[in-house]
Amino acid sequence: MGDPLGIGPEVLVKSLARMEPSGGVNFVIYGCNETLTLTADRLEERPSWSRIPHDSTRLERPIKDEVIVRDYELPESLRSCETGPTQAGGQLSKLFVENAIDDAMREEDDPRHIDALVTGPISKTAWSLAGSRFPGHTELIAHRTRSKRHSMLFHTDKLVVGLATAHVPLMELRNLLTIGRVFEPIDLGAAFCRDLGIEDPRVAVCGLNPHAGEDGLLGDEDQRIIVPAIEMARNAGVDAHGPFPADTIFIEAAKGRWDLVVAMYHDQGLIPAKLLGNRSSVNVTAGTPLLRTSPDHGTAYDIATQGKAVPDSMMAAIKLAIRLSRQRLATAQSR
Repeated sequence: MGDPLGIGPEVLVKSLARMEPSGGVNFVIYGCNETLTLTADRLEERPSWSRIPHDSTRLERPIKDEVIVRDYELPESLRSCETGPTQAGGQLSKLFVENAIDDAMREEDDPRHIDALVTGPISKTAWSLAGSRFPGHTELIAHRTRSKRHSMLFHTDKLVVGLATAHVPLMELRNLLTIGRVFEPIDLGAAFCRDLGIEDPRVAVCGLNPHAGEDGLLGDEDQRIIVPAIEMARNAGVDAHGPFPADTIFIEAAKGRWDLVVAMYHDQGLIPAKLLGNRSSVNVTAGTPLLRTSPDHGTAYDIATQGKAVPDSMMAAIKLAIRLSRQRLATAQSR
């Protein structure tokens, strides 16, 4: 459900109300039934679900196309709080995710096993107030699954964008970028594209500096770090090219020239991804054994409870999670 005080409950309720039946897909919502019910009433939306306590011993699988809310009690402090990051909101939203990860890591024949996670928006400030050392879902999932290699990707109808670095201060990039750190999103992003059915994805890699360093005149990182990473990817069989100036490569990508663009830092990749995605781009965690998608927006506390939140990205995240789950199942059955 995401942070109870953000727009997560609203985009979730709107998505459930507007999406068509998914052909045997069951939804398990980790959240507060009280918040979801009040949100549905306020929006005059009528999605239906059944409620069970989050710590219920009920283990039987849900029936076809059922929606279950694993219900967590809403703390009194959140009932009286209008909006904004809070310690209680951070604790609760992190607990939702932790319990969902627990169920995703269960054996497939376990009745509480889930095939994919779709995570609602959380506040990094709220998680920090709650004492979390993880800045977001990607880092938490990588830690819980002990995944040494992982990458944050963004999926749109037009292309996929990968990030070499994500939730780090811009001033620290020079000390954080390594050949391996650039190689990983190229390699993992190409694998993700193949999961989508793109047999030989064309990968463009952004430079770090303006004009991709202008042959070293504007910084040596492009030649010293990014070029060797691209060569490593090509040696691994990936059709990777670059580094390209970031201010022009996304124009070519939008025209269909590239399937994946790898950016060096958060905003370099997310600004064009969100523009091209037109409110329906999806955050994907690649490289871990768990399938996880998420809407590309944050908690938007400033519009929470106002009925203004657009559910397009949440619906896209749900649909992509279903698509990837079915693809993974089909692959497993073919072996």
